[in-house]
Amino acid sequence: MRWPLVVPVLSDGEVTIRAHVPGDVDGLLEMANDAEMVRWTAIPAPHTRAMSEQFAFTIIPRGWEDGTHRGWAIEAVDDDGRARFAGNVDIRQKPIADIGFALHPWARGRGIMARAVRLAVDWALTEGGVEIVHWRSHVGNEPSLRVAHATGFTLHGTTPGMLLERGQVLDAWTGSIRFGDAPYARTPWAESPTLESDRLRLRRFTQADLPRIAEACSDPVSRHFLSALPQPYTTATARAYVDDCLWQAATGAKATWAIADRTTDQLLGNIAVMDLLGLAGDHGEIGYWLHPDARGRGLMTEATRMVVAHALDPDGLDRRRLALYAAVDNPASNAVAVAAGFDRFGTQRVAERLGDGSFDDLNGYELVR
Repeated sequence: MRWPLVVPVLSDGEVTIRAHVPGDVDGLLEMANDAEMVRWTAIPAPHTRAMSEQFAFTIIPRGWEDGTHRGWAIEAVDDDGRARFAGNVDIRQKPIADIGFALHPWARGRGIMARAVRLAVDWALTEGGVEIVHWRSHVGNEPSLRVAHATGFTLHGTTPGMLLERGQVLDAWTGSIRFGDAPYARTPWAESPTLESDRLRLRRFTQADLPRIAEACSDPVSRHFLSALPQPYTTATARAYVDDCLWQAATGAKATWAIADRTTDQLLGNIAVMDLLGLAGDHGEIGYWLHPDARGRGLMTEATRMVVAHALDPDGLDRRRLALYAAVDNPASNAVAVAAGFDRFGTQRVAERLGDGSFDDLNGYELVR
């Protein structure tokens, strides 16, 4: 059987994946030239109509016929009730396969890709001669990570230098799924919803925050009490930190907020609930730092109270117990713990390595729901 008859039409009642048709070409071309598509893929840029036609009607048919590249067009219903082209999903090679996917801008943020990926992966593992499907993306590609998370891929980590795109060697996030794995998230995503007070907005990090992160993490006081900070600490280091926070949220390990001025949105600091996957299963640890120009105004106490309330809320992070640790010789950090309602339960001797190479005692605080 030849293409397109060899292409199975798969549907879950809301999303359908099928062979490409000539009416998809306009959508393919628009998607290929979209800024996000260019940013996160190796698709030729600028992209021409001839390239889209070649992909849909030469490369994909050849891939189906030799089993090396089984690709589908994704079809879904738009806001006007029209069934239309929404993107692509591809299963490449066998029995060890990798998956690729992309959505047209109109279709993003609707859960369409997760549905399409489930359809394609289920077929590959049950009928397509595939034993394992690997996922990889640029580090920092949150939409791709969210799809992999939602569809049951085991998230493995970062592989250095795995991708070569547009002449650049790039690190990749990786994951995989096998037959029998449930096609749904393995762990909750540790979301960081926006929290607000009169002075503060706790939100996700943005690209504009990177210089302020680098400044804060290059500050002598910060480096003294956070001795593990990389040196030098550049905006590239800050970008890697933000990407790591995103990965840890996806794996359920840590929820992180940027502390920002509610009026100007300028970054003031960082606060996180860490160790969410600890042995107890319902504990967490609070960690924080402030930019030098934000200190001495009670901002961290205010931010900590907000995060604590969210962390202990059954509809938030649903923690039963929170811990907080502060070097004995860091009065500001100890004052935040006390003002935020934590009780000191003990002191660990010479437990905190400082920036000058010496060791300080470490006060332990706890707060129980």
